[in-house]
Amino acid sequence: MDLFLQNIYVLYGLTLVFGLVVGSFINVVVHRLPRILERAWQGECAQLLGIESQAAQGAFSLAHPGSHCPHCGHPVRPWENIPLLSYVLLRGRCSACAEPIGLRYPLTELASALLALAVVAHFGPTGQALAALLLTWGLFTLALIDYDTQLLPDVITLPLLWLGLMFSLAGLFTGPAAAILGAVAGYLGLWGVFQLFRLATGKEGMGYGDFKLLALLGAWLGWQYLPQIIILSACVGAVVGVLLILLRGRNRDLPIPFGPYLAAAGWISLLWGDLINRAYLVWAGLA
Repeated sequence: MDLFLQNIYVLYGLTLVFGLVVGSFINVVVHRLPRILERAWQGECAQLLGIESQAAQGAFSLAHPGSHCPHCGHPVRPWENIPLLSYVLLRGRCSACAEPIGLRYPLTELASALLALAVVAHFGPTGQALAALLLTWGLFTLALIDYDTQLLPDVITLPLLWLGLMFSLAGLFTGPAAAILGAVAGYLGLWGVFQLFRLATGKEGMGYGDFKLLALLGAWLGWQYLPQIIILSACVGAVVGVLLILLRGRNRDLPIPFGPYLAAAGWISLLWGDLINRAYLVWAGLA
């Protein structure tokens, strides 16, 4: 820790490199995890019906099969899989068939690194920073998966929720009482909104994964941050939703995933929640 304090740029450089590597792994998780879950669900349904599931056949995991070009099947060699750098050297194209590689892959790696840098710059070389990195990358992964599939997988959400409760025992971001109340209030708060919306409109306004995600954030940050997170996520979600309808002609009846906005609001509160709360209290004349 003393070495990092003496040369903060070493810490920042290592953070960026590690963030790029984690971003490469996040790309794999975002692409494969929904398909792994879908295969598992199809297999379970087939087992209940007593039939053979074609989707459940063949090994498919985060590690197998190896990364390959979706166009020609060319296996991605180690030197073609260096985060961000390989994309630049290959000029964004497969080395075998020259088909373009999706820009999202390097952007995800870069975003992962920049988010990590922001966390480390805020918390410094501390245990808080390590925990905040776990939460940051978890929220980023959940946001991307929800954007693509409107799923918030329990295999990511629930372990992070329990980690938040565990970290509260050490008072890392909040105390145990605030964390437990945050988890309960986060889940039940959105569940109540969901039920009221369904009674009023006959439609389901959000999924149960959103309840768990807000419970996760409540467990990490405490119940005091839930109003801030809900307001931030609702404002951003409303603005983005209106822009999608106006600029891209999106059908207003199509569901818009709420998870990315909750994740973004939670991450903002993680870093600057205290500052936002103090600014609000000053504005309201309560401090």
